[in-house]
Parts: sequence; structure tokens; C-alpha cells
Amino acid sequence: MGKTILIVDEDIELCNALGIYLTRKGFETTVALNGQEAVSKTEKNSSDIILSGTLLKDMNGLDLLRHIKQKCPEIEVIMMTEQGDSDSGIKSLQCKASDFIFKPINNDALDIAITRAQNRISLNLKLKDNLEKIETLHKNSIAYQQLFDEVPCYISIQDKKFRLTETNRLFKQDFGHDVGSYCYKVYKHRTEPCLNCPVQDTFRDGKPHHTEEIVTSKSGEQYNVFTWTSPIRDASGKIIQVMEVSTNITQIRKLQDHLSALGLLMGSMSHGMRGLLTGMDGGLYSLEIGLKNDNRKKIEDAAKVLKEVAGRIKKMVLDILYYTKERKLNIQRVNLLKFSNDLADAVRAKAMQHDVKFICKFDNCTGEFAIDPDSLHPALINILDNAIDACLDDKSDDKIHEVVLETKVEDNFVVFIITDNGPGIDTEIREKMFTLFFTSKGYRGTGLGLFVTNQVVRQHGGSIKVESTPGQGSCFTIKLPKIQPGVND
Repeated sequence: MGKTILIVDEDIELCNALGIYLTRKGFETTVALNGQEAVSKTEKNSSDIILSGTLLKDMNGLDLLRHIKQKCPEIEVIMMTEQGDSDSGIKSLQCKASDFIFKPINNDALDIAITRAQNRISLNLKLKDNLEKIETLHKNSIAYQQLFDEVPCYISIQDKKFRLTETNRLFKQDFGHDVGSYCYKVYKHRTEPCLNCPVQDTFRDGKPHHTEEIVTSKSGEQYNVFTWTSPIRDASGKIIQVMEVSTNITQIRKLQDHLSALGLLMGSMSHGMRGLLTGMDGGLYSLEIGLKNDNRKKIEDAAKVLKEVAGRIKKMVLDILYYTKERKLNIQRVNLLKFSNDLADAVRAKAMQHDVKFICKFDNCTGEFAIDPDSLHPALINILDNAIDACLDDKSDDKIHEVVLETKVEDNFVVFIITDNGPGIDTEIREKMFTLFFTSKGYRGTGLGLFVTNQVVRQHGGSIKVESTPGQGSCFTIKLPKIQPGVND
């Protein structure tokens, strides 16, 4: 199971090296140097796993992936993308590749990707086995009902209109037990059938189909599920219903996404660090020249550059540590006015250095609130830093730039309002700004800052609202409950 691997790449030396490594690991390997050869070998002797490059002589690696998944969906495909080409990797996952890894190949990354592929193969076989057992026992109502209810999957039987005619215990527990409801309403709260529905495909061709979906439980939780369908026929062989079996793979998917994100993080970090080190080299060179020529202005300018670069490296490292190491909140009672003044003190020097007017409005800022200051303080500093940077990026010559920090209490909430009169943020960036690895700062950003800020605010049970008008500036409103659950008044 999962022991035969077809290696596809135009680099014969890479293929041979991978073949030797995988053979030592106990796998049976074959090699194809182009897409057509891979297709031919797959048709003659199907492999369990295909390890394919994205750049082949006769076709795009993604086209080979689509062909394989269409003809032999049970084969798991791992794509080898060029270093830093995360776009091809993400597209390959969208085309149902089990994973992607970067060239040059890291042994540990390869081992993890193959293990995942083997796990998926094992899961597919188990699901097939479960489906066959369920079909066989369907004629025996007592045995069928017991197995039907105890299988640790979501099982439903649907008619041609996607109505639920029967569901098992776990399905009822997480999604309700309204027999006669439509599958797409129960699973996804849609008003019409889903696109590419595997149940519809099975009714059409009588074959099992599988897919991975995101569904929403009756409590509002979202689950990743791996779904298989199988036809139920009457005595004449006509398909009268379809059985759908879905396995909850949310935890597996979270782990896979986290590992994939770590790989993307390393690529993003190396890009950013390279730019920072280049800036540091320039600063050190200027410092050396200044010391050599006893030029005080040159020394001061170099010191400013080195201080700025050091600050960016510190911020990058803190963001990465927060993302890679999940931590629980350490809730404490904090004086709101002091916390607000600490925020202002942290960014005031930077604003003054760059001639940005910094205004504080703390009139309605009394009492205490319950937060984790070690995580919330740097999260809000991220937004303040961005506001100052936005003013610096604004090329308007006739504008006095300013950043305003306002803190106030509204009912049982504390509200931080951070406003700048920089160039503003367009709609596309506003929609992406809190997503992982998105940055509009080039080498100056890791794409982690606002993502981490949003995560911290959400951990506190709060929200961030962004309003912006291009050419006029932006306003971030952060709203947090004064008291966290479990903290006494």
C-alpha cells in the first residue's frame, strides 16, 4: 500500500537521486522524463504515488496532474515546484494534488509528503471497504442499522432531488435529523444544489465518486470532510438512491495547512531577511566610511539606518514566533489610560523622527480592562506602525501628515481608533490585508503583522473594522470586551 512511486522530471540526475533515496526507504520506483512517458507508464502499470515536477519538456506539470486525477483519481500526486514558486504549489493543491514540496528537495519534507499521501491512500481504501460493507449489509435491516449508526463517519442516503431519506447517529448529532431536508441546505446552508456534486455524479454514471468539502454543522462550526458516494440499486439494477459517506478530516487538514504555511513562511522570511541584510550591509559600509573619515553626519545617518533595520528584524522575529508557537492568553487587569500611554510612547519617537504629527485622545479613557498585554500591545503597535508608514508613503507635498490614537469606553467595550491621513487603502488590499503572508510593503514586510494582529484581537473576543478612502487616509477601529470570560468583575 503506497509503496510504488513514479518519478517524473526532465532532470534525469534528480530522478536518479530520488530513485536511490526512495529505494533505500523500501519503495519501488520508476522514472519518466516527460509527461507522455508518465501517462504511458501509468496506463500500463499504475503507481500508488506520482512525484512530478511542474516544468516538463512536453507539457505543464499541472496538465499532467489534471490528466492523472481524471483518469486515475486514486493515485496520489506530489508536485515538486521550483524554489519560491508557491503559486504553482497552491494551484496543484486546487487540482487535487496531495501535497507540494520545493526544489531542491529536502529529505524531511519529502518524507512528510509521502507519509501524507500514504495516509490518504489508506483512508481511501478504508472508506471503500466501509462502503462495500454497508452496501452488503443494507439488505439485513438489523445489522445494517447497527453498522449504519456506529460507523464513525457522517452517512446519509439521498434521493435524486438530494433529499435526505436516512441519516446515521453521528450525522444527526452534528447536523440535525430532519428527514426530507435537502442535503445542500443541511450541509452548506445553500438554496440550490452544489456545483460538482458527487451524489449527482453517481446518479448519472452509477460509479462511486469522492471529493473534499467544507460543511457547516448546526452549531455553526465548519468541518473539512472527505466524501465518498455509492449507488443503491433496486432488484432490476436501477439506481434509486445514493449513499454518501463523509469522514471528518478537519484536524488533519489543519495540520497539513499549518505545515504548508510554515513552508511558505520560510520562503517569505528568506526574501524579507535578504532585503534587510542588504540594508544592514549598506549601513555598516556608511558607518565604516564615516569612522574612517571622522564624518559625524555620515556616522549618525548610518546609525539611523542600522537602528531601523534592527527594528524591522526584531518585529519580523516576534511575528514569526507568535505565528509558529501557539500560546494561550495570560489575562490580567490593566489600567486603560496607562496602557494607552504606553502605546503612544512606543511610536511617538518614530513619528517625530519622520515629521508625522502624533495626536492622542484619551479623554474617555478610565478604569481597567482584562487583556493579555504581552500580545495585545505589539498587535496594536502593528497598526500604529502601519499608519505612520502610510504617511511616509504618501507623496502629497502639500499635506501635514498626522496619526491619531483615540481610546474610549463604550458600554462594556474598550475601543481603540487609529486614524491616519495617508494615501488610503484600496478595496482589493482591504479584503486581503488580514490574510496570511499578504503584504503591500515589499521586502519591508513579512505578511504576518496584520494577520497576527487580527488573530490576537479575535482571541480577545474583539473585532477590527477598517474604513478607508483613497487619497484621504484610513481608520482602524478595534473593539474589545472590557472583561474576558472567566475573569471576575
